[in-house]
Amino acid sequence: MLPPQNEWDDTAPDTEERLVGAVADGEDQAVEAALRPKDLDEFVGQEKVRLQLDLVLRAARQRGATADHVLLSGAPGLGKTTLSMIIAAEMGAPIRITSGPAIQHAGDLAAILSSLQEGEVLFLDEIHRMSRPAEEMLYMAMEDFRVDVIVGKGPGATAIPLELPPFTLVGATTRAGLLPPPLRDRFGFTGHMEFYEPSELERVIHRSARLLDVEIGEDGAAEIAGRSRGTPRIANRLLRRVRDYAQVEADGVITREVARKALAVYEVDARGLDRLDRAVLQALLKLFGGGPVGLSTLAVAVGEERETVEEVAEPFLVREGLLARTPRGRVATPAAWAHLGLVPPQGGAGGAAGKGQAGLFGA
Repeated sequence: MLPPQNEWDDTAPDTEERLVGAVADGEDQAVEAALRPKDLDEFVGQEKVRLQLDLVLRAARQRGATADHVLLSGAPGLGKTTLSMIIAAEMGAPIRITSGPAIQHAGDLAAILSSLQEGEVLFLDEIHRMSRPAEEMLYMAMEDFRVDVIVGKGPGATAIPLELPPFTLVGATTRAGLLPPPLRDRFGFTGHMEFYEPSELERVIHRSARLLDVEIGEDGAAEIAGRSRGTPRIANRLLRRVRDYAQVEADGVITREVARKALAVYEVDARGLDRLDRAVLQALLKLFGGGPVGLSTLAVAVGEERETVEEVAEPFLVREGLLARTPRGRVATPAAWAHLGLVPPQGGAGGAAGKGQAGLFGA
């Protein structure tokens, strides 16, 4: 059984048309391939991870050895795949890319490992979703560069040891807490990817604009960066949509005003909230007085599935301080009332609902 999803899970429900979704679709993957930085010097943001990783790779090159296994954790769209490719480039080694869900049997992993070249980088995305038998095989492969291949079944089964060439495993996960300790302990370096500051996203946007041959002003880049939810993938996606608007409705130059008009067309507001986010807040504020209200009731009011509200909309609203999850239900914060330009009822957010519950139970 797969683990439950959360705000950092690439498998969480997401609608294809959601411009601020952090999961990459086919178009995003094609564009990202062209926009990816090729080395650590080009990589923007994640200063601590970059510095630490640079030391690990330089030391490995000086020793003439393969780099230690690397674990990268963090939300989708922050650059885990890009860093894995940079690791391979910095080490002058080929890279093999696969994912945890694709490895459902130990034999699948054995086939991949046995075909690796010496020094090759194996990138394993969503490593926490790998099957348990494959996971246990990976322990020995990472530590001893050896796997035992089982031939036959029952009492006649035989374990044949298979020596592997030294390789570097780069594991990426959105849920590091789900990795068993024996697997986490075998990584020589662990880096946690943080959300980007607006100033860092502006640098990402300017670099992408140069590669896309788009003229953009400082104020235009700042406007897009402020609505990108701290995620380079979203920043690049918004840049492409604003570019389209500027090309059709303006003179092709992205200014603050052009960016505002373009993102208004796509319903992305000044804090990066889209239609679904605002629908959740409006239902919570206008229908339920700011809460507390149960998740299922809120989902029905919005006209979405419970999982969509919980896993797609809520994580960003909570991170922005617009919504709080409490034992009694979802509650809007004062910032939510201010963002939608509404006045909280007397007694603060949730006052009406709270009084109703108090009267019902006699508290």
